[in-house]
Amino acid sequence: MTRIFVPDDASALSMGADKVASAIMAEAQKRNLDIEIIRNGSRGMLYLEPLVEVETPQGRVAYGPVAAKDVASLFDSGFLTGGKHGLGHGLTEEIDYFKKQERLTFARCGVIAPVSVEDYVAHGGYAGLKAALQKMGADIVKDVTDSGLRGRGGAGFPTGIKWKTVHDAKADQKYVCCNADEGDSGTFADRMLMEGDPLTLIEGMTIAGIATGATKGLIYIRSEYPHAIAKMKQAIANSVAARFLGDNIQGSGKSFTLAVRTGAGAYICGEETSMLESLEGKRGMVRPKPPIPALEGLFGKPTVINNVLSFAAVPDILAKGAEFYKNYGMGRSRGTLPFQLAGNLKRGGLVEKAFGITLRQLVEDFGGGTYSGRPARAIQVGGPLGSYVPATQFDLPMDYETFAANGAMVGHGGLVVFDDTVDMARQARFAMEFCAIESCGKCTPCRIGAVRGVEVIDRIIAGIERDKNLIVLDDLCQTMTDGSLCAMGGLTPMPVQSAVKHFPEDFDRPPVAKAAE
Repeated sequence: MTRIFVPDDASALSMGADKVASAIMAEAQKRNLDIEIIRNGSRGMLYLEPLVEVETPQGRVAYGPVAAKDVASLFDSGFLTGGKHGLGHGLTEEIDYFKKQERLTFARCGVIAPVSVEDYVAHGGYAGLKAALQKMGADIVKDVTDSGLRGRGGAGFPTGIKWKTVHDAKADQKYVCCNADEGDSGTFADRMLMEGDPLTLIEGMTIAGIATGATKGLIYIRSEYPHAIAKMKQAIANSVAARFLGDNIQGSGKSFTLAVRTGAGAYICGEETSMLESLEGKRGMVRPKPPIPALEGLFGKPTVINNVLSFAAVPDILAKGAEFYKNYGMGRSRGTLPFQLAGNLKRGGLVEKAFGITLRQLVEDFGGGTYSGRPARAIQVGGPLGSYVPATQFDLPMDYETFAANGAMVGHGGLVVFDDTVDMARQARFAMEFCAIESCGKCTPCRIGAVRGVEVIDRIIAGIERDKNLIVLDDLCQTMTDGSLCAMGGLTPMPVQSAVKHFPEDFDRPPVAKAAE
């Protein structure tokens, strides 16, 4: 029997993967061929979705992007044995886009059946948890600290310090919460992992629970991710059945339970304290700090909060050692980051590389340059609150400190590429408008500042007293940065000020002529 892999990742589904799978099965039955179709996650080469792979003695052979109308010709060309076809790419792991990556967190994504515990274990899964069950909590925390793992979100805060704070706290109940409210533009790594290898997230969160003494965990997933929600729930049920989750994990006497909670579409709940409010059944609004969530988090109890990529990096650290993970990266940015390539690109997708790779390498070597064929003018890195990086800085290494020193941030690793036709003044306006729409409204600098920001930029675009309004805009940005309660208002000035700094010509507009009276 020949095994054929057709992704059911949301990106592949949006391109007709279900129709392709049905067409393959129908064609095989028509020809009396014995096949098994496995619905896997995506390999991350989104420009090739739906990417169909056929298992051969030499390895898995890739074909894509495949449409239902292509299926008959694939069979005619002998694709069940890896035959040549116009959509063929040879062995999947030899495709340059894939071959040149360092896949740690995403090593199994697109390879295994996503919710199969048996398949997961066969590919090295749960080795980290098994190692953790043999250690004291403090030793697990030390491993995570020594690895140099930092939060794969905006701040890059050392994961080990968070875990140690919760470990050392005294309480009758502790929690582990995963913030999977992936709302940043150009980001999709969380979704891909939850849909393609959800057991990695479960394993990482379980290790966090054992390390800190937490016995309950919650995964907060945005409502716009129905496929990820379904996969996570099934993966949790399968893990409980296999005794890798729940009471008395693998006979160790240690327990950890997990549940999925669905967000209601508020971008602000990507901020950890707003997420906690939402989890408690309240409106998602920012809490003042201190107290920090590690001491008084969910329901006032010590709580570990990390995002999907942070937890998913942990199993490798426990299975292979802190030094193994630390050997990737540069400076204080250790390990790998799944970079997400989006926007005006020929080859969008996910690329997992060690810190230190440059924007130019990501956009040109992996992304293939702009889809339009025009020069890339700017790249927004780190979501809608991230800086617009100009072409003169495309050779900066992707490193938390290097980017911070240049007025930018790595964030979640999302890249949105713009060519030379982009209007950066309107992009700056978009940043302020986004903040005005998504602000929770709790603090004045964010709630009012973003609205005033849109108005000021509109005057600049209209050519009204440009120099005076640029001074007002800068003053307003400073107030938002210094006075906002959280990063929503505090970081909104970053894209605005970067646009003004690097692309001043786009803000130099002639006055709009008044209509004749």
